[in-house]
Amino acid sequence: MSHHLDSPLARQDVRLDITDLYVFRGEIGTVFAFNVCHSIAGDIPEPGFHPEGKYEVNLGVEPALTYRFTFAERDGDGRQRFSVHGVRGGSDHGGHGLAEGTTDEVVHTADGSRVWAGRAGDPFWIEPDVLHAVGHAFQDGTTVDLSGWNPEGAHNLFAGHSVYSVVMEVPDVELLAHTGGRRDIHVWARASLATDAGGWRSVNRIGLPMIHPLFTQFDEDLGDRLNLGHPQDDPDVFGEVVVAKIAGVVRAYGTAADPDAYARSVARRFLPNALPYRVGTPASFGFAEWNGRALTDNAPNVMFTIAANSPVSLGIGKESVTSKPVGTFPHLPKP
Repeated sequence: MSHHLDSPLARQDVRLDITDLYVFRGEIGTVFAFNVCHSIAGDIPEPGFHPEGKYEVNLGVEPALTYRFTFAERDGDGRQRFSVHGVRGGSDHGGHGLAEGTTDEVVHTADGSRVWAGRAGDPFWIEPDVLHAVGHAFQDGTTVDLSGWNPEGAHNLFAGHSVYSVVMEVPDVELLAHTGGRRDIHVWARASLATDAGGWRSVNRIGLPMIHPLFTQFDEDLGDRLNLGHPQDDPDVFGEVVVAKIAGVVRAYGTAADPDAYARSVARRFLPNALPYRVGTPASFGFAEWNGRALTDNAPNVMFTIAANSPVSLGIGKESVTSKPVGTFPHLPKP
């Protein structure tokens, strides 16, 4: 799973469980999209977005700009009013109001941006047997054991499932005005819940895909801890853990003369955990480079293979998604 049901804290309320983050070139600018509330969790009383939560797309490892989304309670038709604010410097308060609208409707802003939120089909795919074998390998320091698996029987665990998505497209000229003209940005998203004391509790944090499936499937305490804090602290807080897990698998494969050195080079790519993107360019999350993430990029194959330093394939690809992404805004497939 890219980030689906990734920790005990996230599973307490899947409305705050960010399953995936995408950043790619749209029709008029840069598209930021994230998904929550996956239907694989089963029926919940009030699906959608948490009315006591906030959802943030952050630009910068130490955020220079945050797009903050908040939602009202569901009405009788299941729709939710929402608002979007632009916040400088990652502040928990204030910000400039950018848009207000209702789920399932496209909202246009004064600066030319557009926003949509609502239920969509999940564009992501994963093969459950490969997923679990990868989790065991990085927990136990072994090779990825697929000896009993038949690729001809590979299937997409998420086929036919739905998510609740937030999609925002920002014109390049507007985005570059906020970044000081810098085209290279690093993006991460966070979902937080309001506390009784008036603050916020971070529930879920995502940057690169597949970090949790690699390292936390069988280490739930690490899963919870990875969802806290900020990306700039990741190398110091999680660097040695990630190095040890990668080195164990690479050592088992025997694919590097110095497994620890290889693991450190990969850890420098993985941490800080934020998704790099060059504004104005086609997104591609591949082996050669990470430049945003398109809705059809095969993130599992890329991340599993790089971390293991050995080919790991799911046996399926974008063809296994039952509802396909589209080329026009809001791009997410219909549920």
